[in-house]
Amino acid sequence: MAGNNASRNTPGVREQWAVRALFFVGGFGSASWAPLVPYLKARLAIEDDVLGMLLLCVGIGSLVTMPVSGTAAERFGCRRVLLTAGTLFAMMLLGLSVVDVLPLAVVLLLLFGASMGAIDTVVNIAAVLVEQASGKRLMSGFHGFWSVGGFVGAGLFGLWVGTVGLTPWASTVIAAAIIAAVMLVARSGLLPYGGGGGGALIAIPRGIVAFIGAIACIAFLVEGAVMDWGGVFLTTVRGMDMAMAGTGFAIFSAAMLVMRLTGDAIVSRLGQRAVVLGGTLTTMLGFLGVIYLPGAAMYLGFFAIGVGAANVVPVFYSLLGRQDVMPLSTAVPAVSTLGYLGVLMGPAAIGFLAHAIGIADAFLFLALLVAVEMGIAAYVFRSVKA
Repeated sequence: MAGNNASRNTPGVREQWAVRALFFVGGFGSASWAPLVPYLKARLAIEDDVLGMLLLCVGIGSLVTMPVSGTAAERFGCRRVLLTAGTLFAMMLLGLSVVDVLPLAVVLLLLFGASMGAIDTVVNIAAVLVEQASGKRLMSGFHGFWSVGGFVGAGLFGLWVGTVGLTPWASTVIAAAIIAAVMLVARSGLLPYGGGGGGALIAIPRGIVAFIGAIACIAFLVEGAVMDWGGVFLTTVRGMDMAMAGTGFAIFSAAMLVMRLTGDAIVSRLGQRAVVLGGTLTTMLGFLGVIYLPGAAMYLGFFAIGVGAANVVPVFYSLLGRQDVMPLSTAVPAVSTLGYLGVLMGPAAIGFLAHAIGIADAFLFLALLVAVEMGIAAYVFRSVKA
């Protein structure tokens, strides 16, 4: 089996860049999919409610594969799982750029979500293993490459379709070719083994891992809320023009990208506890700034949220390698699954709150939720030697 310890070599620089490459693939593929959604809606001639149910298939597919991806990596190795999932990822992206039959679209979206969930989970297992072998802080930079892939994917689609005039199909072919090329280059550096430990088939969080999973859930819920509701807040509460609706999220994303690419140096200098607790405090203050700062100063709030939230999740993925409650092959999938639940719950939860108490108070609730995240983080740091 690929998970046999005898087949392991100490990961080095080549393996580090291979992990970065697969993080890039995940972000790039996700960003290449997002612009295809309106085209899919038009081809299928469906209403918004049907589209919403259809897009839920991506989340369902991810939630199916995330809990079992660690076991697959342990049995077959990270390399084989990542290459298989990455290939399926690119193929489903191509299919989604042309599908015009609703039942087939459901199948493609389920498989697309399944491949995305497997990549997200297994690349984090590889990231923990490579970081442990290096003896250095690398996790924030690894996660930063997901954001880099997202920026590149979104930018290139706009260039190809909006400026060059290519069709969505032609643009997606290029995107799939880039994914294939990146995986081909990274292939030799991907780990041929998994997380070890002989964990259970399905990853169910327990002990301190459940608390880390709760942190991931809140962190991703907050990030998803800023992405999905930031524009609504700016236009309905602050009275901004629709053309400026995406400004808040753009500032948030840019701050997060910069902080993740520099996060390893910051964590090494300040320490994990200071970065996480200071980051959650900064995030809380950011939400208060978005709500209460006057005029354009509110954009400082979006910037603060991005700065504060950027390195929380990477720090706790690193900590998963230091806990002994669950094997790595099940701990990472368990946390990833809870984190993804936050992504799925965020838009709906904020929508419900916005309807019940108003969107401004819903954003205030997010600040309170981050305070809860800070309390859980403080408990985890007391429980795990960092």
